[in-house]
Amino acid sequence: MTNWQGIWIVAEQWWGELKQVSFELLGRARRLADKLGTPLGGVLLGHHVEKAAKELIYHGADQVYVVDHPSLAQFDSDVYAGCLERLIREKRPAIVIAAATTTGRTLMPMVAARLRTGLTADCTELDIEEETGLLLQTRPAIGGNVMATIKTPNHRPQMATVRPRSHPPAPRDPSRVGEVIRVDFPEETFKSRFQFLGFEKLDEETVKIEDADVVVCAGRGLGKPDNVRWVKELAKLLGGAVGASRPVVEQGWLPYPCQVGLSGKTVSPKLYIACGVSGAIQHLAGMRDSRFIIAINKDPRAQIFKVADLGIVGDVNEILPRLVRRLREIKGNFGE
Repeated sequence: MTNWQGIWIVAEQWWGELKQVSFELLGRARRLADKLGTPLGGVLLGHHVEKAAKELIYHGADQVYVVDHPSLAQFDSDVYAGCLERLIREKRPAIVIAAATTTGRTLMPMVAARLRTGLTADCTELDIEEETGLLLQTRPAIGGNVMATIKTPNHRPQMATVRPRSHPPAPRDPSRVGEVIRVDFPEETFKSRFQFLGFEKLDEETVKIEDADVVVCAGRGLGKPDNVRWVKELAKLLGGAVGASRPVVEQGWLPYPCQVGLSGKTVSPKLYIACGVSGAIQHLAGMRDSRFIIAINKDPRAQIFKVADLGIVGDVNEILPRLVRRLREIKGNFGE
């Protein structure tokens, strides 16, 4: 398969501004490209995004393929998948990597299916096999109890999504030079089965838990939706974000963007506080890479304590109000 060459990352942007995960992908992929001695390319889909393309070069890309069209202003899986599929078929990269975000988890399976190739999702590590040059794709399996390393020897491209915050972002070097390649497709490429009706912005407290240094997670042990206010207050005092277990989201106490786990978002903050979270396998797979984990649960046998660095056995609805009041006092003493 020598006619498939090079490594690509699929960058993510919002209204023309690159997301942090794009630089994380470049940091990871640059090392792989250097091992293979091959160029590193970036794919940037959107509208009015050419300025952002230069930032990808400053952070490690050698070429950036830009598809700029009004239909790409908002993420539409139909249009994005059509553009990425067409670009891959024309340029034939050997490896394509994206982030395991809502966008990446939606886009990459569609493209892999259309190309009839494999996709390893939610990787925590990527490497190159020295003997074959194949991409080694490592990800948690069996609920995070084992780590599986997967290869795609017979199909191209090799495709993977990687967890956000699982690799440091590539440093910015404005002296780097590269090529920005504007790609134009026929208008039928941008047709979609979906009709965009409007955009509704969520409250700030419900977004970007995957980027937060502190996540305070609400579990079913809180008992009722009114008690979620203590989780929100603690997160605010710590400058963090509010997370939720799947049962909390399913009961409507918090919206889906807060959900942590296999069916939600993967987080790896510096501090993770699990409040009334039992620790189902699916939830643990989404947060076990957190640097320091504090668990509060009245059941001493709760699974969450197996991954916690500090466990507090007690009623979360008694402990949280006391903790919040104490933090308020401390911040007040420092004039904050």
